[in-house]
Parts: sequence; structure tokens; C-alpha cells
Amino acid sequence: MNSTSTLVFTSVLAMSSASAGVLPDNQTQSVWFQDGQAKIAEITQKPVAYDEAKNVILFIGDGMGISTQTAARIFVGQSQINHQGGEEFLLSFEQFPYTALAKTYNTDMQVPDSAGTMTAMVTGVKTRAGMLSVSDYIDRGDCGVEAATLKTSLEYASERGMNTGIVSTARITHATPAATYAHISDRGWESGVPEDCNGKVKDIALQLVESDSAIDIVFGGGRRSFEPSGEGLSGRRTDARNLIQEWIDTAPAQRQFVDTASAMKDLPVGSEQQVLGLFSDSHMEYELHREGTTQPSLTEMTDTALNHLLADNDGFYLMVESGRIDHGHHAGIAKLALTETEQFHQTISHTVQKLADANQLDDTLIIVTADHSHVMTMAGYQQRGNPILGLAAGASGNVLAKDDKPYTTLGYANGPGALTTFNEGERVDLTDVNTQADDFQQQALVPLSSETHAGEDVAIYAMGPGAQWFNGLVEQNYIYHVINRTLSLQGRRYE
Repeated sequence: MNSTSTLVFTSVLAMSSASAGVLPDNQTQSVWFQDGQAKIAEITQKPVAYDEAKNVILFIGDGMGISTQTAARIFVGQSQINHQGGEEFLLSFEQFPYTALAKTYNTDMQVPDSAGTMTAMVTGVKTRAGMLSVSDYIDRGDCGVEAATLKTSLEYASERGMNTGIVSTARITHATPAATYAHISDRGWESGVPEDCNGKVKDIALQLVESDSAIDIVFGGGRRSFEPSGEGLSGRRTDARNLIQEWIDTAPAQRQFVDTASAMKDLPVGSEQQVLGLFSDSHMEYELHREGTTQPSLTEMTDTALNHLLADNDGFYLMVESGRIDHGHHAGIAKLALTETEQFHQTISHTVQKLADANQLDDTLIIVTADHSHVMTMAGYQQRGNPILGLAAGASGNVLAKDDKPYTTLGYANGPGALTTFNEGERVDLTDVNTQADDFQQQALVPLSSETHAGEDVAIYAMGPGAQWFNGLVEQNYIYHVINRTLSLQGRRYE
């Protein structure tokens, strides 16, 4: 290790010791936290050209497992000119220089949920399924969370004076985005808490508008959790409070609310206003169905967020979630999941170019990953170039199963597709079915009302300062420790 690297590493250890007191003891004393710190200490002893980031962007493809990526790669490739069959195509983030795999289990679940997995990524500590940025010292549904609260990387960035943003196509109070700012023992408490918890913990929407962290940009769905029932877009709050209006009234000159794509695009760039954009009652529309709505795309929301975050020179932390990849899979409709992944790919490509144009690319750590996988499979012996949403086919025609009927390349191990797969014990014949239709539900094996998550590892792709620390197989909570280290170093190059 050269003298510069030794100095850098020594200063980081000093920073870690000095800052330990500002994190809750249950966070720093967690075995997950300590294992992550040990791993980052081991990796970062290697000499590197640069390792501190001015900006951090964490992209989450909710439910984007390896099979989803592979299928989406082919799906997008087959829509491009001059690609042989789609298989050789690369999604934007698959071209990033550093890659790792992450283990996704929760402390109580072999196959995880999004609350526990996102908590790991933004706090450095694994926890139970269904809980947001609190440790597993408590049980799901416990009212008291103060002693179990874990500080998130977004909160840490805000404390350092950085600008912060959250973008999601899901409800902004849904598990993945909520984990960045909320501390609660049940992800379902989006617009209220059980009666016996009143006065002991605030619901997720209330935590957002009353957050101590000044989140500069919030774009997504979920307006219903902020409005009283019976008003606006079918509000769900039972406390008669309109949190949107309360949020504006607290600082009317510094805050702006928008609810359409056009209003979002008309926002003045460079102002110091905080912006809250809620574009739908619940989750935002699937990209496949978005045309004709007033909702912006994931790319448009991310672009607008970057316009505001880049206008300030203090650096920024941005979390962007493609939340409906997951929902497409739960519905058993692969085309929904693949078109959401395609938009995710386009958003990341646009972001990289925008940062390059702003001369901020070399200063930005970009991480792309998933919280968990799904049970979608890609199987058969079809020839190269066969439509990824089509029937499995070889040179001489459809490949037939043992029941002498064709099958699709993509299928599900469980889910609602199983309910339409069999007719009086026999598998439905797909010969004359348009399996590439927008609403085609892939055949499944185990009948469930909703397809489930899967438990295998997910990929991490990274570029920029600190990206070199992603390699091999890591625990999912390791992501936090890379982010934390790059931000702890901030100031040497940017002061």
C-alpha cells in the first residue's frame, strides 16, 4: 500500500471511530454492522486511484433477479436493429466495470421481503421481514421502535449537508422507498398505526413529512396515504389530516407540490425549494399502460430530480426504484416485468449521460442492484433469436412437452398462472394463443393468488468512486458500508 493509500485508510478508521457515537448503539453493535465494517476495512486496504464520492445514486430494480435481467436483455435486444437475436445485447448497467453478488435473506426469512432487504442496503444491518430501518431486537408489529432505530445512508448524507432525493414508481410509502426515511416495525402502517400504537410511533407517511432529514426531492405514487379518507384521490387517513397541505403550510416559500408530469417539468431548476411529487393514488401505472395518463416515466422523474440535485454543489444522495418490476411478476405477467426493466435500463443510461454532460460522472458512485429475485424461469431448448415471450421453438417448429403441447420460454414456479394452466387436469394448449400479448399470463406450476419472491442471490453493478469494492459474494448489508465509506471521505477533494 502506498503512503497516500495508507493515509486515506488511517483517516477513514479515525472517522469511523469518531462518528460511531452518532449512530445508535444497537446499529454499531450489530453483528451485521460489524461484519460489514470488517469487510470494508479488508477491501479498502488495497491501493486505489480514488475512492471518495461527491454524489451517490442507488438504483433498485425491485424484484429484478438474474432471470429477469437475462430475459429483459434479450427482450430489449430483440427490439433493436442490427442485433442477431437479442442474446448478445447488454443492458446499460451490465456494462458497468464492477460486479458482485449479494445474499438477500432476512434474519427471519430464507426468501426475503423488500422491507428487510432495503433496510439492509440503507442501514448496514439485516433485519426481519416487514420491518423498516429498525433492528430485529424487536418483533414485527411492536409499537416501540426508538431503541431499535437504525440511521439510514440518506439520513447520514443529509446530516453531512448533502442534498437528497427519492424516486419510485411504487407508492412512496411502500417498503423500498420508505426504508430510506421511516423507522417502523410494520411496513403496512403507511397511513396509520393500530390504536394501541397511537402516540408511540408515527405512520410512514407522517414520518416522511415530519422527517428531521430535509429530503429535497420526493417523486412517486401513493397520494392516498397523505390525504384524509373521503377527500382527494380516495385518501386513506383516518386522522382527518391532509399531510400534503400541512407539509406545504410549514414552509410555503420553500416547498412545492406537483401531481402531473407537466407540472413536474415546469418546476424551476436551481431553486432551493423542496419538491414533493405524488402522481397517483396508489402505485404509478405500468410503463406498458402509461400512455394517456398524466404520469411521468421513471426516466422523466429521475431526470427532473437530477436537474435539482445537480444545481447545488454540495453533493447529493439519490435513491431510484423501479418498483413495478416486482408487481408484474406477482401478477404472473412477464411482459409487464420486462417492460419495467427496459425503462429502468433506459433511466440508468440517461443518468450516466446526464452526469457526463455535467462533468459529474467521475465524482458519482452509481450502484445498481435488486432487493430480491422472483420465481420466473427461462427454460427449454429453443433456437437462438426465438422471441423471448414466445413459444419455445427449434429449427423445425415448436418444441413440444411430454403432453405433446408447446410451452413458453418464460414460466413461473408458482402464481396465478397456475389457475389457468390446467383444464380438467390437462395443461392448456398454447398453440393458437398469442403469448406476446400485453396481458398474457405465463403458465405456472403451484397455484397461488400472487407469485412469490425467490431466494437466490442478486447482482450488484457499480461504477465511479468506491465501485472497485464490489467483488465476489457479499451480504446485502455490505452495500451500505461502501456508500458510508465513500461519503465519510467526502471533503478532501471537494472542499
